[in-house]
Amino acid sequence: MQFGKVRRQSGAVTVVMIENGTAQALSVTRNPAVRCLADLLAQPNPIELARTLIDPSISPEPAAGLRYLAPIDRQEIWAAGVTYKRSKIARQEESVGAAQFYDKVYSAPRPELFMKATPDRVINPGDPIRVRKDSKWSVPEPELTLVISQDMRIVGYTVGNDVSARDIEGENPLYLPQAKIYTGACAIGPVITPVSAMPLLSTTAIELTIRRAGEVAFNGKTSLSMMARTPEELVDWLGRENDFPYGVMLLTGTGIVPPDAFTLSTGDIVDIAITGIGTLNNPVG
Repeated sequence: MQFGKVRRQSGAVTVVMIENGTAQALSVTRNPAVRCLADLLAQPNPIELARTLIDPSISPEPAAGLRYLAPIDRQEIWAAGVTYKRSKIARQEESVGAAQFYDKVYSAPRPELFMKATPDRVINPGDPIRVRKDSKWSVPEPELTLVISQDMRIVGYTVGNDVSARDIEGENPLYLPQAKIYTGACAIGPVITPVSAMPLLSTTAIELTIRRAGEVAFNGKTSLSMMARTPEELVDWLGRENDFPYGVMLLTGTGIVPPDAFTLSTGDIVDIAITGIGTLNNPVG
């Protein structure tokens, strides 16, 4: 069972419930407590509630043929860094002078957390992500993304791409906002798997495939069991001294890092697959 947002040919946006490859449109306005997808996920039993919101005027349709939007409403997007040992090593290598700080944050109680994007800056599945024109070394970062309610509960999971300019960050850690936060640097989707329908996170795999001119230019895999921090730990820190009236999404860090000689180029196709959720696909614009 999953949820998503789709755009119709008319331009209308519909929330859908996906089950066994079939999507059913939901009429979220039928319940005063549910105005959007985020509201639905925050309910005590979103799956059962969704069944009562099925729109009988729209026939069930194949889920694979729909045009999915990023499954976000008004939430901010935040991100965590250096949560995998592979990421720690990569960050140390790209920034020799600041290597000690990446080593310390990997093992410190307090994690690295930063704001990644606002809702209007998130790229939809299938739409182009971007690399900075002033970067010569940019990579995608495939990450499990937590969907968090306004009362800081994890209510679902989706796929996220934290596109990063490694050369800019490596030049000086204070440049991290410029390396991480720019137009086209964050993609989310295609759907959200609610907590009750997600496989055990310890068995969940993440795979990154980058294709160039029809050939695989890079492929890498990791497992959430390699994370040094739990999702609950990251959410606890994110919620300290911070309020999210519309909820929040949190990218949880990457354990897949392409080799130093690799950088994204216009025309590349980036696929990020996570067990139990699906595949986020974006070309590089």
